[in-house]
Amino acid sequence: MINKISFVIPVYNEEENLKRLYNEITEVANSLKYDYEILFVDDASTDNSLSIMKELADLDDRVKYISFEKNCGQSAALYAGFQNARGDVIITMDADLQNDPRDIPKMLEYYGEYDVVNGWRYNRQDTWAKKIGSKIGNFVRNWLTNETIKDTGCALKILRADMVRRIKMYRGLHRFIPTLMRLEGAKVIEVKVNHRPRAFGQSKYTNLKRAKEGLYDLIAVRWMIKRHLKIKVKEKNV
Repeated sequence: MINKISFVIPVYNEEENLKRLYNEITEVANSLKYDYEILFVDDASTDNSLSIMKELADLDDRVKYISFEKNCGQSAALYAGFQNARGDVIITMDADLQNDPRDIPKMLEYYGEYDVVNGWRYNRQDTWAKKIGSKIGNFVRNWLTNETIKDTGCALKILRADMVRRIKMYRGLHRFIPTLMRLEGAKVIEVKVNHRPRAFGQSKYTNLKRAKEGLYDLIAVRWMIKRHLKIKVKEKNV
C-alpha cells in the first residue's frame, strides 16, 4: 500500500530544466491520487538552480529542497534525499529532463510485488560513445557482481523507502542501488522506459571519468557482496 510518494531529484546546474521538470512531475503525480512531495537536492550548483527551487517552494508547499555547502556528488545527494524524504515510496530521477515522468504510472504497477522497479532505457538518446561505454560498464558490473541489471545507470527508479534507507551509501555507489538493496532482501525488476535527448545543460560525466570511478566502486561492492552476512536461525529463546 502506498501512502505517500517522495520524488528525490539530485540537481547540479540545471536551471533551464527545473520548472519544466516540476510541471511534468506534478501533472503525473496529481493523476496518481497519492499524497506526494518533490524533494530537490542541490549539490552546490553554481547557476540559478537553488533560486528556482526556492521559487517553486514558495508557490507549492509540496516542494522541498536541500542545498549542500559544497559539491559532494550524486550519491551524497541521493543519500540526503533518502534520509529526509517523508514518503514510504521514493522515486528518483535526474533533473536533466531525459527521464520521462509519464513512465511512472506503468512502473508503479510492479511496485508491491517488487521493492525496486528500475528503469531500463532500451532506446537511449545519447551519443554512440556514451551508449557503448554504458554497455561495457553494465557488462563488467553484472559479471563481477553476479547481477542481471541491463541499465543500472538509469536514474528513474521506484524504491521502497524503509529498505533504501538501510543501505550504506558511499561516493559513487548510486550506480549499485538495485544490487545493494538485494543484499537487504529486495525483489528487483526492470521496466522499459522512455529516454529523451538532453535539451539544455551539459552531461556531468565522461566515459573516462565514469570508468575510472566505477572501477573503485565495483571493487567495493564486490567485497560487500562476498562479505555479506547471511544468517539463518535454527531456533531461539529470546
